[in-house]
Amino acid sequence: MEQEALRKIITTLAVKNEEIQSFIYSLKQMLLNVEANSTKVQEDLEEEFQSLLSVLEELKEGMLTKIKQDRASRTYELQNQLSACTRALESSEELLEVANHTLQASDNEDFLQAAKQIKDSVTMAPAFRLSLKAKVSDNMSHLMVDFAQERQMLQALTFLPVPSTPVIDLAESLVADNCVTLAWRMPEEDSKIDHYVLEYRRTNFEGPPRLKEDQPWMVVEGIRHMEYTLTGLKFDMKYMNFRVKACNKAVAGEFSEPVTLETPAFMFRLDASTSHQNLRVDDLAVEWDAMGGKVQDIKAREKDGKGRTASPVNSPARGTPSPKRMPSGRGGRDRFTAESYTVLGDTLIDGGDHYWEVRYEPDSKAFGVGVAYRSLGRFEQLGKTAASWCLHVNNWLQVSFTAKHANKVKVLDAPAPDCLGVHCDFHQGLLSFYNARTKQLLHTFKAKFTQPLLPAFTVWCGSFHVTPGLQVPSSVRCLQKRGSATSSSNTSLS
Repeated sequence: MEQEALRKIITTLAVKNEEIQSFIYSLKQMLLNVEANSTKVQEDLEEEFQSLLSVLEELKEGMLTKIKQDRASRTYELQNQLSACTRALESSEELLEVANHTLQASDNEDFLQAAKQIKDSVTMAPAFRLSLKAKVSDNMSHLMVDFAQERQMLQALTFLPVPSTPVIDLAESLVADNCVTLAWRMPEEDSKIDHYVLEYRRTNFEGPPRLKEDQPWMVVEGIRHMEYTLTGLKFDMKYMNFRVKACNKAVAGEFSEPVTLETPAFMFRLDASTSHQNLRVDDLAVEWDAMGGKVQDIKAREKDGKGRTASPVNSPARGTPSPKRMPSGRGGRDRFTAESYTVLGDTLIDGGDHYWEVRYEPDSKAFGVGVAYRSLGRFEQLGKTAASWCLHVNNWLQVSFTAKHANKVKVLDAPAPDCLGVHCDFHQGLLSFYNARTKQLLHTFKAKFTQPLLPAFTVWCGSFHVTPGLQVPSSVRCLQKRGSATSSSNTSLS
């Protein structure tokens, strides 16, 4: 017992000694840091004062130069005027002497002639054409200075304070077109602020941000103004948290009180469990695979011990009974088959208006995008039944760009863009397709949707990529408000 107690004491002492040693190391490191940091801030201080002195010296030199230039200019003008006056005085004194001498002359004829000459000389004398007002002033008070206010400012110089905490202005913030403009203000003016740092993250929780969140904070640094716009966002979660802090040259302030903004958008995934076997679904990307269904069929038959390869006679498409008789499969429906190379979205549309985009490989032999009821048969192709609406691009045998519904086809005049935007307004019964890059309206279906809809896609010998999480673009809303979506040229397949 005594030995066990002594071992515990030894263990406790050893642990305590390790803690003390670790703390000693920490203190020594802090001493080194104090020395290094104090040296750095001292050098920074010297540099700042030297910079300030350089500015003052530069200002002093500039002002002294101005005084010297002004003095030289005034001296030049006054000396010129003095020289002119001196010459005029000398000329006038000479003329006065001649006049006095003439006045004493006894010969009347000489007197008259001399008097006339004197009179003409007086008329042209510089003394009578000379201004007796100085051209410039000797007052230099306009170049005097008073640095009392600046001196007070210099005397008030001190170390940089920690910036105040910004306040996010929700009234001036905006969420639109998959962009977020965030505005904030400072509780008091601070001329020392150098920049702001904005952090944001996505969340599915309304209200104040939680301490623990799966999504990391994203950082935007070096913001110079009290407003910033995040562009090109994908709203794949319901909300976004935001916070901002102010920074001066030395230190950053505290983050603002976080705010939560709603980011409404239509988010969905592709339902790989019910897609055609020849479609390889990878998240939001789909590629047609000619061997997809055959490989899966071979594996299934080998597992059953049949060992037969897939052929048109033995293929799943021909060996399956009518889709109306099929039992319920995954999620309430079965995998598409035969020539219905279809994949659906996994989120129902039963109200509101929604927008998404899809970019397809231009070399695809066939591609279609639209919406469909969940009841769309596993053999049925998009646009060939009353349960689906789509735009279809065909690059095989005969190139075409068409709108399809209920096996009716309308050839579209516009060239097929490689990126299409789809806008579905469920309650208004409008399904519009746009050039996603230019927002040119391509076609609009008018219908009375009687069931919830699913985004629907089809591709043969090609690939495509879907972009959900998008808000309805403002340009699309404007087109719809102006009635462009219900023009006669776009509604023949309603």
